[in-house]
Amino acid sequence: MKKIFLLLVIVMPALHINAGIWPDGTQMDAFFSNITKVDIQKLGKQYVITDYGVKNDSSLVQTEAIQAVIDRCASEGGGVIVIPEGTFLTGSLFFKQGTNLYVKGRLKGSDRIRDFKLLETRMEGQTLQYFAALVNADGLDGFCIAGDGAKLDWEGTPSESGFTSQQSCIDGNGFNYWEEFWLRRMYNKACTNLEAMRPRLVYLSNCKNVTVQDINLINSPFWTNHLYRCERVRYLDNFIYAPTKGVRAPSSDAIDLDVCHDVLVHGCYMQVNDDAVVLKGGKGTWADKDPNNGPVYNVLVKNCRYGKAHGCLTLGSESIHDWNIVLSDIKINGVNRVLWLKMRPDTPQHYEKIRVENISGTCSSFLVVRPWTQFFQPGDRPDMPLSQANDITFRNIDVETDNFFDVGTSDKYKLRDFTFEDCKVRDKKQSFDPTMIEGCIAKKLFINGVEK
Repeated sequence: MKKIFLLLVIVMPALHINAGIWPDGTQMDAFFSNITKVDIQKLGKQYVITDYGVKNDSSLVQTEAIQAVIDRCASEGGGVIVIPEGTFLTGSLFFKQGTNLYVKGRLKGSDRIRDFKLLETRMEGQTLQYFAALVNADGLDGFCIAGDGAKLDWEGTPSESGFTSQQSCIDGNGFNYWEEFWLRRMYNKACTNLEAMRPRLVYLSNCKNVTVQDINLINSPFWTNHLYRCERVRYLDNFIYAPTKGVRAPSSDAIDLDVCHDVLVHGCYMQVNDDAVVLKGGKGTWADKDPNNGPVYNVLVKNCRYGKAHGCLTLGSESIHDWNIVLSDIKINGVNRVLWLKMRPDTPQHYEKIRVENISGTCSSFLVVRPWTQFFQPGDRPDMPLSQANDITFRNIDVETDNFFDVGTSDKYKLRDFTFEDCKVRDKKQSFDPTMIEGCIAKKLFINGVEK
């Protein structure tokens, strides 16, 4: 086995990017410079689901038959579950240690919530009973989801039913869920996300050394990718999409990182009807005391492209402590916000050591720091820590925006040590005010051609 491994290293050397230094001054681990794809052909026996009784019938929900193939693969020592060309309809699937997923055709979620298992899971900063995702993996080491290539150059107008690629696609089939959600909101404006009962597309919990590569992840009924207590995860060259026009996909976040660390998102295209990369870790007045909650740190989002999204990088609304977060080498096309700090008054929050660099394109707002009070439930805590955001750097920014500096102050949080360096901004509102942030520094910050 050792000889085989050495041979592979020689034949397939790792591809590296210049990952660099974290905002706290420490060196990034080699993990963040490795963008080598997993060779799916070398992960063991391939279990093509149609060889094991699954029918190529797009109208038939075949959850049990597909799960039986996964269970067999695991019992026989592991390998790769292959979704061949065609469309295969299913409810919640649960992958086990040693199994992997290779999607050549289209793995499509059922549009009936009854096909998704109700269990204890993690949602919106809480541990509770809710529905499983379409693809689920818990406690796995080395899990891989792969396709034959994602549609990374797409910038078209979504149809009412969304992007419907037939190849290398995990399709949440969310249209009926979205439509029902908006009907519920018309009837009851206070209807919450959880009350609408929608499955996520991919949920990874307690996993490490995971790679998701070259696949289209689309039309999720709810969050698209949710990672909880995961580490050393790579998202490489994926297309993550949910409709932002017509019947929009509510809360279809691209990637939610919940109590995670050491995550690389590289070369992905993201367009969803909510935030793109979101950091989460718990909410509530005593969130920092709950052992189910925790920080998010060491996250690099690099060389990605964004269509419509509420935020490229959003900290909150369920965050406690986030640090060493880098958004780098990004192209944006009409996003609502680039960096969004949701300051939740009922939760102790600390956002620090963040770097946003080499950003170009168009956005409605660039930096947004505002109180976040959606489903706000303050508790009585005499020693409630003061929330804060500090040591945040913006450099080499070239954007056209309606509002570059959308910052609000509050007695519930403190802002300090923000740096703006080498920025060229076309800003309609021209609201930049460094006095709103303690220790704010501007170096070669040009707004509409005028240095600030």
